[in-house]
Amino acid sequence: MIPAEQATPELLLVARAYLFVCPENLATMSGLMKEMFDRCYYPLLGRIEGRAYATAIAAGSDGSGAQAQIDRIVTGWRLKRVAEPLIVNLGAQTSEAILAEKRLSSPDFARCRDLGAALAEGLALGIF
Repeated sequence: MIPAEQATPELLLVARAYLFVCPENLATMSGLMKEMFDRCYYPLLGRIEGRAYATAIAAGSDGSGAQAQIDRIVTGWRLKRVAEPLIVNLGAQTSEAILAEKRLSSPDFARCRDLGAALAEGLALGIF
């Protein structure tokens, strides 16, 4: 697990698959995730094609904007989506709720855990 701000092209190059996880902020991916793609995109272009990826987005209401951005970017890397997008809607609509610490419900936590486990199992079995 690597926070976006610590991800480097070298670390991403040795990974066999990717699970991109971020909040949606103002209908886009987080600034830290965007900055990671800005730093890593060109150094990895043409070097990671066909690798598996999945996404998990934490959203206040929708999540589709961040999801679309990530999908558009990794299309250039020619990554292969191996799981349906996971968007966890936290329902934060007031300034207080948006700024508050977020907690996943047990079912949402289980969905996130299962996505990571499925990606890991696919790698272990050589499916991806």
